[in-house]
Amino acid sequence: MSVIHRLAAGWLVDHLSFINQCGYEICDSFAYPGDATLDTSVTSAGDYHATSTFAATSSSRDGPIPNLGHVIETEGKAAKTRYVFREEFFDVSKPHIAVAPEKQLCQGCPEVCLVGFFLSLWSNMDFFFFFHCLLILQKRKRKCVFNQGELDALEYHSKVRKLICEGTLHLVKEGLKSGFLHCATAELSCRKNFVPGHIGCGLAELCEMAKQFPAVNESDHQAVRVLDDETSIPEQDLLSCVTENSSNYAKIVVLMGQKYLVPPKSSFLLSDVSCLQPLLNYKKKYDVIVIDPPWENKSVKRSNRYSYLSSWQIKQIPVPALAAPNCLVVTWVTNRQKHLRFVKDELYPHWSVKTLAEWHWVKITKAGEFVLPLDSLHKKPYEVLVLGRVQGDMKEVLRKSEDVLPVPEHKLIVSVPCSLHSHKPPLTAVLAEFIKSDVECLELFARNLQPGWTSWGNEVLKFQHIDYFTLLQNE
Repeated sequence: MSVIHRLAAGWLVDHLSFINQCGYEICDSFAYPGDATLDTSVTSAGDYHATSTFAATSSSRDGPIPNLGHVIETEGKAAKTRYVFREEFFDVSKPHIAVAPEKQLCQGCPEVCLVGFFLSLWSNMDFFFFFHCLLILQKRKRKCVFNQGELDALEYHSKVRKLICEGTLHLVKEGLKSGFLHCATAELSCRKNFVPGHIGCGLAELCEMAKQFPAVNESDHQAVRVLDDETSIPEQDLLSCVTENSSNYAKIVVLMGQKYLVPPKSSFLLSDVSCLQPLLNYKKKYDVIVIDPPWENKSVKRSNRYSYLSSWQIKQIPVPALAAPNCLVVTWVTNRQKHLRFVKDELYPHWSVKTLAEWHWVKITKAGEFVLPLDSLHKKPYEVLVLGRVQGDMKEVLRKSEDVLPVPEHKLIVSVPCSLHSHKPPLTAVLAEFIKSDVECLELFARNLQPGWTSWGNEVLKFQHIDYFTLLQNE
């Protein structure tokens, strides 16, 4: 039940519920969170029938959230327990603290004429935002100057502001009416989102170190490593081929002394962008490819939180070699207009992808408020997704387009965001009606795994770390 409500404006999504329906059920006789080992290994799990297709996920959108807190005892089988994602990571009860709008204006930038910008605001008929900007300027003691990037961002915001404001309002009203959102939530919550320091155990650094491993002879090396019960896997194998959990139940991988949960019917490749060949050797063509590139920006450079790729490097990702005919390509884009133009004008044409739509992920609190002021000039409470389709053989395109709806323009995905950096909401259910049910799905630059998907990235297991989850069992 990841989709709580669906309206003309878009979808209200429950990210936490989606994670907990992925099937993190472990057999007691094989796996305990306290096991100590330094070997890369796999432990098995109990029998579980996962929701692994678009159709199954979509059909349950209005059903009740299953009770994931029970230990299951079945005759002739070992007892099983379930892991659930820690709820406090979605405990966003109050808006993030934002600087007053009049203090958010860029200072010390090259002077740019504002006449053209304000004329564009007026022509877009967004009178509220037009007068909001004038009010900000009036409060300034000296003349305000914007650089071109800020002007572009303001102009884009003026075009989508009404859509986001009104669409989010309708979805929030439905969420409040059904009880999924609660107006009083902000007063009740007092939990802290504490992340243990050892969770960041150097997956990206391990991928960098893997370049120093002895070269693998591809003729002698398998392209896929299937996770079997109680099987040890050398680190070199884990980093040099696709790892696949083809079973109907979850497994645990131990890497560098840290445990990671692998959901059923999922596969992944842990590597950086220079080691993509194992994914190509996997011999799959994908009908859906979701990409969350590490965009270059000032914040990333200052924080040194993760490495980033230049536009030229992103263009080298072999999407055409991975995509099936009529593949739906979805790219997450920051609110920097330079990146949005690059995707639509350079990246997609380079990959033979036709742009179809821009959607927005809108972040709200559990009380239904924007996590940041909608008109904040520093950060916005929304992010952009650009959707397109690979252009190819028309007969194959028409065949694959049967019984699916065309991708509409301007849809909203509204959800309470995870407090963990760059943990994006699931797209499985919202894309269901635009894709056939028996499709192959790929996420590039992923940081977590999903049933029914192949995931790749140098931190692809990051949010699968067992300490992000809680083990539920009988007292």
